[in-house]
Amino acid sequence: MNGLERIKAAVAFAPPVEVPVIPQVFGHAAIAAGVPLEAYLRDGELLARCQLKALESYGHDAVFALMDVNVETEALGSVLRYRRNQYATIETYALARTDDFSRLSLPDPERAGRMPELLKAMRILRRELQNEVLIAGCVTGPLTLAAQLLGMETALYLAIDEPERFGRLLDFTTEVAIRFGASQIRAGAHLPIVFDPAASPAVVPGGFFREFALPRLKKIFSSFRENGATANWLHIAGPAGPILPFFPEAGVEIANFDYYIAPETALAALPGTCLDGNIKSLSFLASGAEEIRAEAESLLAAFAGRGGYILSPGCEIPLEARPENIRAMVTAAREAR
Repeated sequence: MNGLERIKAAVAFAPPVEVPVIPQVFGHAAIAAGVPLEAYLRDGELLARCQLKALESYGHDAVFALMDVNVETEALGSVLRYRRNQYATIETYALARTDDFSRLSLPDPERAGRMPELLKAMRILRRELQNEVLIAGCVTGPLTLAAQLLGMETALYLAIDEPERFGRLLDFTTEVAIRFGASQIRAGAHLPIVFDPAASPAVVPGGFFREFALPRLKKIFSSFRENGATANWLHIAGPAGPILPFFPEAGVEIANFDYYIAPETALAALPGTCLDGNIKSLSFLASGAEEIRAEAESLLAAFAGRGGYILSPGCEIPLEARPENIRAMVTAAREAR
């Protein structure tokens, strides 16, 4: 089986012959290749070449046409500050609370900001890899994009004081995700991961997620499936346990779970959903290869015989992660039977 076939089998709960392994190698691919991160974040061809080099080095099952979670807000007018070998941060938000959200226009993924460069990366990766491994894109979830357009505090006060206006903003950010995700699939991504860190219970309570995020995520994932996504993957790191039971209703088929959540908790909450996690990301920087391998083997044992599992960290591999630690996780999966 190749990488894409392993992932498809896991999503389908086929008999677990080979467990897929996906180190979430995003910006680390640039650092490992000796490429300045700020260049990687702006150049689709450079991003694709670094991802291909990381794949050659680690032999994992997915590559990521993913810059950061600020692509959409920048395309809509937020101003970012780029820093050497660090992710960009938002310097000026695109919107004010008093703005008329009905006047917002959807960005054109072929023209707006860095969106075209990201699509370029997907086209290169699909041309080079075809269907050998999963090619994952990325869209920012509706709650997170709303917070990136207004600022987190302003967005939350708006949700409390004027829930209908906040809902209209979320309807707009949902359409941004749908349009950008469809463009990514056409460009060659097998699926766009939905990253929605602002939807974590560390930020908003479960009732807020159910009211504001759930119906929009459901709409996004339904659209992705209609556009040919291989699967629907939701990534909400942190203590997401209280909202996991909502994932099947949203249409989630691959659910990321972070180190905050024990495997047995994730299994109980999502018995019919493919799970991906949950080695602590910082361990790839702070621990040794033998520790990573032992944790990987423990996870593989916890999910043995189930199917529906992808060995992975709970979140992004740190930029300065030790390559031998990533290889230790991949080796553990390859040697498991």
